[in-house]
Amino acid sequence: MIQSATQRAISDIFGIDAKVKYVIPRFQREYVWGKEQWDNLFSDLTENDKGHFLGSIICINRATDALGVLPLEVIDGQQRLTTISLMYAAIYSLLSAQNPQDDDTKNEIYNLRSRLIQKGQKDELKIELSEQKSNHPDYKSILRDIGLLPSFTAKLANVGNRRISKTFQYLKERLAQKTTSELIDILDRINSALIVKIEVNSHSDAFVLFESLNNRGIPLSAIDLIKNNILAQLERKNLKPIDTAFSEWINLVDNLPDYTVQERFLRQYYNAFKFKDTVSVTGISKATRSNLIRIYDTLIDKNPLLVFEELISKSGLYNQFVEPEGHSLDPSLKNNLNDLSNIGAAPSYTFLLYLFSRPAENPQLKTEVVSLLIRYFVRRNVTDFPATRDLDSIFIELIGVCEQKKQNLGIVDVRAFLTDPKRFSPLETFRDKISSGLYEENVDAARFLLSHIEQKHSTRENSRNLWERDQGGKLKWSIEHIFPEGERIPKDWVAMIADGNLEKAKQAQEEFCHRLGNLTLSAYNSKLFNYPFGKKRDLKDDNGNYIGYKNGLYLNEDIKGKEKWSVDDIKARTAKLVAEAVDLFKETGE
Repeated sequence: MIQSATQRAISDIFGIDAKVKYVIPRFQREYVWGKEQWDNLFSDLTENDKGHFLGSIICINRATDALGVLPLEVIDGQQRLTTISLMYAAIYSLLSAQNPQDDDTKNEIYNLRSRLIQKGQKDELKIELSEQKSNHPDYKSILRDIGLLPSFTAKLANVGNRRISKTFQYLKERLAQKTTSELIDILDRINSALIVKIEVNSHSDAFVLFESLNNRGIPLSAIDLIKNNILAQLERKNLKPIDTAFSEWINLVDNLPDYTVQERFLRQYYNAFKFKDTVSVTGISKATRSNLIRIYDTLIDKNPLLVFEELISKSGLYNQFVEPEGHSLDPSLKNNLNDLSNIGAAPSYTFLLYLFSRPAENPQLKTEVVSLLIRYFVRRNVTDFPATRDLDSIFIELIGVCEQKKQNLGIVDVRAFLTDPKRFSPLETFRDKISSGLYEENVDAARFLLSHIEQKHSTRENSRNLWERDQGGKLKWSIEHIFPEGERIPKDWVAMIADGNLEKAKQAQEEFCHRLGNLTLSAYNSKLFNYPFGKKRDLKDDNGNYIGYKNGLYLNEDIKGKEKWSVDDIKARTAKLVAEAVDLFKETGE
């Protein structure tokens, strides 16, 4: 896995005679260090003894030409190497401006040039930065301005407003306060600082090392590494112009909202299509976080263009599952996909990727399958059966069953597989779970059941979006406890629930407070607080609109006319809501 791991001085990393070039992959994440990290590195170098250890860097060695400049692809260590090279540039600029006459200082200036530019070359750099946010062009512009690159090197507009230039200016200003001897001393400290340089063969090896090394840099995610590898291969093999490929990759990132979704997509893509020879990797039956990079390294080596085009295409399909509102879908299917997301059914997206990719698949089957999956996950999440660890394997196995059916696949086949007792909890277990204190065990499932019961009785005129979120992404409608759940039970409630007996009220709270019959939904939970029952029932906003239990929700029909709230009321309402929930989420034949 590791070609070599050696402790090297910075003077060797940026060796004067070393024919080595550190290459940040063209579309790797940009340089992101700021003042805090600059100051930390500066302090490490100037406040510690010479030979201070700065951590490790990881590079991929893909060299084929033993005589030319050795390109090392920097996978981890970009931030430190970039900052150190900018410190070298700042010191070079300051020493050169002093026009020294002594040979020692002249020699240091000459050596600095060879730490930044390949010896004997006019414009071959020792480090090539990422193209992101103009990092590399800005770096070259700095070297041009301090006289290390020919004057015809392009000078960019607004370069001073970007991070590379700001880093250089900051370091130069800090160093400008030093005398020549102090600058030479700092240079000695930089040169003597130590780094463990690790060379590996592949991105997969690099990713494994990320798991065990505690580097100061900001590590790359799986999708970063896969992107770097696939774009590099497309460019190296002349399969697609790199700028075009990167623009298309941005579409993939836009389809997958965050790193968690992106990594899940990469795993589920493999698990959904590994039955195909073009996707299968020998010896890997299921994609996991730990083997993900190895899978894609293998696939990219086999056919980078196919992998690239497949990921772009399937990411658009996947976006239907995570952001269905942005697609022109059948209204029933769109609603079902929203519900599937709301119940937390992401493990099923493996199967949906497969199903939605089938040529000329019956649209009705898609809607029926998603509806079945909603019921499946409601039952699973309430009963916690089957176990979470088994879900990936279940949906991979389901794909195998569907492949055997080929063109004759129907909802009956999918239902028969998923509702097998080995994979589906009994209806009575589901009923028992939602009859007890469901809120305590699974708040999200309790909210989902209440929302669906409400939606079942809504009309176009009185329908409310119970999944609406505020600007901060928080759900506007939340669960409201009619009999309050707080540790301190208000006196009015002690009197109503337990005839003034506090111990009895606490026992009632412990046993009945979190049952469905004591829960409703409110967009004004904080305003209802621990008020007496009558006040919560009749509460209005400043415009005179009811925001308490007379707000028009079906869920409040059995509450709004009550003069008091009792344990018997909770029991009766629980039985009613449980019956409705069971009816909503039972399967055919139950």
